[in-house]
Amino acid sequence: MSPRDPLSALADGDVSRLLLARVAVVAVVLALLAPAAASYATYEETTHQRGTLESVADDETVVSIQGFHFEGEGSEKKPSGLVGVDGRAQTEWTLNGTEADWPVETGDQAWWFYDVDPLPNGNLLVVNTFPGETFVHEYDPETGERVWGERFPEMVDTHDVAYLNDEEIAIANMRNYDEEAGVSDDRVVVYNRTRGEITWEWVFRNHYPADTDGGYDDDWTHVNDVDPVGEDHLLLSPRNFDQVIVINRTTKEIELRLGEDGDHATLNEQHNPDYLESDDGTPTMLVADSENDRVVEYERDCGDADPRLGAGTPPADCEWELVWELGGPDQFNWPRDADRLPNGNTLVTDSLNHRVVEVTPQGEIVWEYYVGWGPYDAERGAAESSGPTMRDVNVSGSYDVTGSAGLEPGTGESTTVAERTSALAAGTPLQDDVAAAAQRWSHVAPWIYPVWMSDWDFAAVLLAVVVGLVWTAYEAVRKRRVVVDAVAG
Repeated sequence: MSPRDPLSALADGDVSRLLLARVAVVAVVLALLAPAAASYATYEETTHQRGTLESVADDETVVSIQGFHFEGEGSEKKPSGLVGVDGRAQTEWTLNGTEADWPVETGDQAWWFYDVDPLPNGNLLVVNTFPGETFVHEYDPETGERVWGERFPEMVDTHDVAYLNDEEIAIANMRNYDEEAGVSDDRVVVYNRTRGEITWEWVFRNHYPADTDGGYDDDWTHVNDVDPVGEDHLLLSPRNFDQVIVINRTTKEIELRLGEDGDHATLNEQHNPDYLESDDGTPTMLVADSENDRVVEYERDCGDADPRLGAGTPPADCEWELVWELGGPDQFNWPRDADRLPNGNTLVTDSLNHRVVEVTPQGEIVWEYYVGWGPYDAERGAAESSGPTMRDVNVSGSYDVTGSAGLEPGTGESTTVAERTSALAAGTPLQDDVAAAAQRWSHVAPWIYPVWMSDWDFAAVLLAVVVGLVWTAYEAVRKRRVVVDAVAG
């Protein structure tokens, strides 16, 4: 028998190595997909549940759940709604946004829930949005019925409505872009329900340069909060401008301003600020500093001048001092509400950790409640932020959040993808860039992956997709002659 052709033997060796490589790639992809498959197989749907309970709350806590929809179509696993929670962090009642009786037929499309405020009569003022429309209503949790409702088809998106009196409400109207004129009409209005008309408005472009936040677009200000401050002022939160302002309803002038566009060290796309005053009248801002994953409290310092609202001290002569800071990346994930309670603790809506927590001034969680997905706002008792400032309780400084039950990944001692990635890059020239990318991941990924999947599962699935695409590209290049010949006939 003649000896085997060396070239044939070499070719056989190449085939064997290629086959082994293919098997290895398949094994790697399956290994990366296995955790997600196991999570799917073992997932048990949870609704609302108690976490840490070190202190019983005095009043009911009402939580609004934003929910999730894509192009208007709602997710059954991430429904919107309201939930009432008793002092021991047990569910008392729920309103499922998918099953609620809405004023228009929506089919599979969903209403999102945003701000919820307690009314003087014990009912709730709720703001909802349907793609292209705002709906405001008074909800009676005792009967489960809507007392009244107002549709605002001309208001594309609204996150907050504030009760002013039995006739008037203030509405923060955003995404109000005039395509024909090329300008933003984002505004805050006062609407008289008895007369059925807008009686006052404040338009942002009349008070800000046109190039603020890069210029006019369909979501220029993203004003997400409006609250009355006394009889004559309104507190506003233009999120995309990285600042909180207090305006005078009579003069329409901005009298207080915390933060400025692009100054992310002070505020970074904040939500739901609250105006407080210390015992001596010093203006204080408690803010959910969302993109910085923290809660902050600033007080106004005007030197020897009077810092109080309406005292006439020019803003240029005043500064804001950071008195108190709570949390940070890997402790909170996109907090969107913070209220000061009468006992000096702070109620925080930790949106993408899917929970509401009551935290002491030193950062210890004493009350914790998990919701299905994505809470937006939480209120306890009859008023927002009715407690003392940190200066009045003699507390200052920066505090970590401790004491979580850890029922959701990222809320206890477990390590998230963002945290591990940031830690690996610490001390390197890429530290800041990697930390920023990791934080962006933690804010975006939860909107994409399903509820049964953790962020580690999702990262592994993405890596499996990358491996598969790279190998597919390699195979395509290796067989390009076959492909070309087949295309050429």
